[in-house]
Amino acid sequence: MVQGNMGFSKIGTLSKNTIAAGRRHSVGLQSDGKVMASGDNKSGQCEVSGWSDMVAVAVGNVHMATNTGNAHTVGLKSDGTVAAVGWNNHGQCNVNDWRDIVAVAAGWRRTVGLQSDGTVVAAGRNNEGQCNVSSWHDMVAVSAGDWHTVGLKSDGTVTAVGNNRYEQCSVSSWQNIMSVAAGYLHTVGLQSDGTVTAVGLNKHGQCNVNGWRGMVKIAAGSQHTIGLQSDGTVLAVGRNEHGQCNVSGWRDIVAVSAGCAHTLGLRSDGTVVAVGDHEYGQCHVSDWRDIQLPGY
Repeated sequence: MVQGNMGFSKIGTLSKNTIAAGRRHSVGLQSDGKVMASGDNKSGQCEVSGWSDMVAVAVGNVHMATNTGNAHTVGLKSDGTVAAVGWNNHGQCNVNDWRDIVAVAAGWRRTVGLQSDGTVVAAGRNNEGQCNVSSWHDMVAVSAGDWHTVGLKSDGTVTAVGNNRYEQCSVSSWQNIMSVAAGYLHTVGLQSDGTVTAVGLNKHGQCNVNGWRGMVKIAAGSQHTIGLQSDGTVLAVGRNEHGQCNVSGWRDIVAVSAGCAHTLGLRSDGTVVAVGDHEYGQCHVSDWRDIQLPGY
């Protein structure tokens, strides 16, 4: 997921993700532009130790029903180019020729890039039309779910393409949105007044966000939703089989990321906390230091 803010003068001032949670691995961007990763490396998705001069990171999520380590990691460089490692069976890592990128998002088997002129590019699996973004313009943020892609326009409206079986793409009526997040089969929007809206599959209560107030950031996992409040505390709804929603004790958080079944929180001191599925070491982040703090 990539988050955006209303009221900026140009897209380049967007807040960029510096932590990212996937199915079996986690990634963190340090203040020196280098990248850390922990968790499963079956497809080489954690081979980021050679990366430098990065300004944002994203990871391709894989939903719970797919018990595979196939995943990829994406990094946005300060010069607007993009790097990717990991599983590339659908061409989701074919981003070397991208230019003028200001934000990146990674979904299941695909990568999405927001260009400085407000247009969007995509690479990877397109069976449900989730990569049909070439006509998009005036975008300020993008988010990639498993099978759908969501774009936030400069006027606060939202568009979506891809699988819409559970109405997760039914966002055309949304207004005054300042951030979007796409999960497995649901979509979440943060409104300018700090409230949150959601559409899509709600089997586990992942769309039960109507009562949230004072939110500054949101994240969507496969079947759970995370909200960061202005006081640095965190709320969570949805599936909690692995404890991925056990965030009520978190404090001083400045950014959040939701993976398939685990959740990451970035503290104001540059350290990271994690809860949820830890089978592959994806929550081994307690020794991470100096993770870059995103601006709001």
